[in-house]
Amino acid sequence: MRTGAENVKKGEIYEGTIEKFDFPDKGTLVTESGKITVKHALPGQKVSVMITKKRGGRLEGKIVEVLEKSPLETAEKPCVHFGTCGGCIYQTIPYEKQLEIKEKQVRSLLDSVCASYEFEGILASPQPCGYRNKMEFSFGDEFKDGPMALGMHRRGSFYDVVTTTDCQIVNSDFCEILKASKDYFEELGLGFYKKMQHTGYLRHLLVRRAVKTGEILVDLVTTSQEEPDLMPFAERLLSLPLNGRIVGILHTWNDSLSDAVKNDKTDILYGQDYFYEELLGLKFRISPFSFFQTNSLGAEVLYEKARSYVGDTKDMVVFDLYSGTGTIAQMIAPVAKKVVGVEIVEEAVEAAKENAKMNGLENCEFIAGDVLKVIDEIEEKPDLIILDPPRDGIHPKALGKIIDYGVNRIVYISCKPTSLVRDLAVFQERGYRVEKVCAVDMFPSTGNVEVVIMMRNCGLKEKKKG
Repeated sequence: MRTGAENVKKGEIYEGTIEKFDFPDKGTLVTESGKITVKHALPGQKVSVMITKKRGGRLEGKIVEVLEKSPLETAEKPCVHFGTCGGCIYQTIPYEKQLEIKEKQVRSLLDSVCASYEFEGILASPQPCGYRNKMEFSFGDEFKDGPMALGMHRRGSFYDVVTTTDCQIVNSDFCEILKASKDYFEELGLGFYKKMQHTGYLRHLLVRRAVKTGEILVDLVTTSQEEPDLMPFAERLLSLPLNGRIVGILHTWNDSLSDAVKNDKTDILYGQDYFYEELLGLKFRISPFSFFQTNSLGAEVLYEKARSYVGDTKDMVVFDLYSGTGTIAQMIAPVAKKVVGVEIVEEAVEAAKENAKMNGLENCEFIAGDVLKVIDEIEEKPDLIILDPPRDGIHPKALGKIIDYGVNRIVYISCKPTSLVRDLAVFQERGYRVEKVCAVDMFPSTGNVEVVIMMRNCGLKEKKKG
């Protein structure tokens, strides 16, 4: 009998019950041969696991079969795509229990780096179902050389696609547009882009829908390898009986080798290339590739909490770093002396400028560029800093420069708590202390969660040399 991880081989099968469960969806299976980290597992599940990686004494595996459900899986009417689609790992768990899991995970991560803080719990999404305002559907096949599919990637697969016609985290308009698009191109006989061969036409279908206004933007992303007339496609979509209203249908060319949605060129097939959304009394113009929170109603909860942590900003200069389309900056601007937003995506910066003008805000300045470089060029010094970085967190060198400002308070909004705690360790080494924390569930049914932190400068320390 094997007694240690050193004797384990890739491909071997182990059975057991998922015990420890870490953010976002990493379970631990304890065996006689060691602990196995398993993705897409739920606490309490009895599973059969195949070893996929062995690094040093660490083992990783993937689920071959769920032998017994977790005791937590008591939700009624889960999505028909659950288990095959790569998303919504928590969907079989009642929403209240999902919140408990996420709160526990966030606190565990924070406790690993913070000695003390005031934890204000987790705030629920106002809309646990149908909350997403943006989806990037992929064209592909259900299995190798199988029929064309349009939807989300199959769990654990880079190639296979599940046609998600009954997805529960979007408005039904998304599903109707997906069905109509798939049917149309199947009738036309147009094939999808094959990643290995770099041949084919159809790549992605991007759909965005404003929750408040019901306006819909559709963008078909293809290669330039075919030149079909797409006006009949646009007419097909416009004839659909939708809850909302299509205001723009676009065609984007993307000949890059990567699977990411990129824009080489975009034509407007119908209407316009933007729509409007409303948050907390402000209006925002959103284009196909603009960054905007994917849960509009949840974003209002998140930004309300962030605004409460920002507090009194009278006569203050506020830096909003990683500002996206300037949502936070514009919420702070009416009660601040000036707000400076920095964002690397130029399209988002232009949208931020337009949004500020539309909302009658004249004390906002938005700068396009990398935070690491731009903050060296800004002559003004901030009185308060708001951070909302991408999932990987803040670049270490940029982090040092931000701390060097020595502002009294920093509000940090994080979409990935593991990146947050890494950055918090540095902040604390340099004299900042976490005072308040609140989690916000922006992504029901998934393992993801947002966290808002308020830190205070308790005595800036010099950077360690060497």
